Amino acid sequence: MDNDPDLNFSSWGSLGKARSQLSQFCEFFSEFSKFISPAYHHDRCERSVQMRLYSMHKREFGLVLLTFIACFGLGVFIGLAGPPITSTLRQSVSELNGHPNSSDMATGPYYLTSPMLTSYHQQLWVIAQVVTENKDDESFEKKFHVSVTMDGIMEDEHLNRIINADHTHNRTRDLACERQNCSEILILHMGYFDYPHYALTIRFYGLESIHNRYTIKDVNFFFRTYNPSFTRLEIWFRFFFLFCAFVITIWFFHGMKKYSVVHWSLEQRWMGILMPMLILYNDPLFPLGFLVDSWFPGALDAVFQASFLSALLMFWLCVYHGLRQNDRRFLIFYLPKLFIVGSIWMSMVTVAVWQEYAEINDPTFSYRFDTQHFYGFKVFFFVASAGYLAYLLILVFKAYSELRAMPFFDMRLKFMTLLVLLVLSISISVTVFRYGIGVLQDNFISQLSTNYRNSSEFLALYGLLNFYIFTMAYVYSPTNNAVLEHQVMKDNPAFSMVNDSDEDVVYGSEDEGRKPLTISLASKDDDSD
Repeated sequence: MDNDPDLNFSSWGSLGKARSQLSQFCEFFSEFSKFISPAYHHDRCERSVQMRLYSMHKREFGLVLLTFIACFGLGVFIGLAGPPITSTLRQSVSELNGHPNSSDMATGPYYLTSPMLTSYHQQLWVIAQVVTENKDDESFEKKFHVSVTMDGIMEDEHLNRIINADHTHNRTRDLACERQNCSEILILHMGYFDYPHYALTIRFYGLESIHNRYTIKDVNFFFRTYNPSFTRLEIWFRFFFLFCAFVITIWFFHGMKKYSVVHWSLEQRWMGILMPMLILYNDPLFPLGFLVDSWFPGALDAVFQASFLSALLMFWLCVYHGLRQNDRRFLIFYLPKLFIVGSIWMSMVTVAVWQEYAEINDPTFSYRFDTQHFYGFKVFFFVASAGYLAYLLILVFKAYSELRAMPFFDMRLKFMTLLVLLVLSISISVTVFRYGIGVLQDNFISQLSTNYRNSSEFLALYGLLNFYIFTMAYVYSPTNNAVLEHQVMKDNPAFSMVNDSDEDVVYGSEDEGRKPLTISLASKDDDSD
């Protein structure tokens, strides 16, 4: 009987301990419930593989940016020392044998023979420029028609008719003149060559009134092609960037293969998409255009480049939105972005492929002048681009307003925004210096990225995107000592960095910048011992 009170007391004590432990567990769980349960706002850090960005201190962060700028500057310097991108041969009608007399100078016919053309010349533009005797300060514009007959000259000097001067090949062009100088007029464009030489017969209709008033004294024709020296430079640098993209892609996926895809961060998942897209952007099939006389390699190159640029636009939207939102279902998260970016992609690809395909049977075709649908494409493209820009600015503003005070999220935002600003500022600067303010009035992004004026523009715009992806691949790759924690506090910098200063949070301290943010398995073993 004396032992009963002790037994009763022991039972109640065990029950009290169990209740106490249960209450502590409930409190512990409630503290982390907001990090486990999904919410609209991203109120928890992603349970993801530790990125190299987390452990970078000031010097390493500055070194990465310095390397990016140095590589870009080196490419521009090599481009400045490189050959000119195009070569031009001028033929004046007054200097040709059998040229028309002065009364027929405004109408023709003009008989021309192209220079020697090889696959290294890539493309051919035939451009006309009218020279008048106008000595007044007057400027005028005139619409007129151009008729072209084209024959391919075979090796045995036989002619093979390519296009006839029928109504389907009569094109309307605009002539704008100021004093004696008139604007250049595009006659035809060819994306590949079936013959080494071409014979052209060109006639103008509708310039008689201009000739009677201002007297057309000469017509200059320009045969403009890619410089073969630049073509060789382009082949080598495309191969260099393709090789680097392939090696860095293998390196990135080799570092990520230890972790399940579900544990990759948002940036790491997108790098898994952008790296293969970069390989396509560098176009491993580019040499095919020198082996096959077809429009297909050129159209495929335009599709690859437009697809990569669209994927990059999609990446910016998803990162700025996804950092603060956990619910990333396809309908509410990806579909609106795909609609906006897909509209831009569709505009670029349609115009690029349309131009390549239409020039097969008619080199005089140009979507800028010969179709009324181009204005609709421009309006559609501008509306989609304006919608994308407004959406991106809203996402950037919301991301900074909600996440700028959160450890490591502000670091990801700052790094992302800094690189985006660098890429956009350099791209816009090069493009505006090249084309002027009205750059997109007669061009699409797919053309801006595939046609260049000199070697420095090619290496500046082409190398910029490659070095941008290479930099992100390094920064977003996992560190050597990154270990994914399988408990509740997986890769949660909000807990591991809660007592650090702002400077250490952003850049990493000198002595602790190299420490992993997650608890390593080795440390657990040491504690257990």
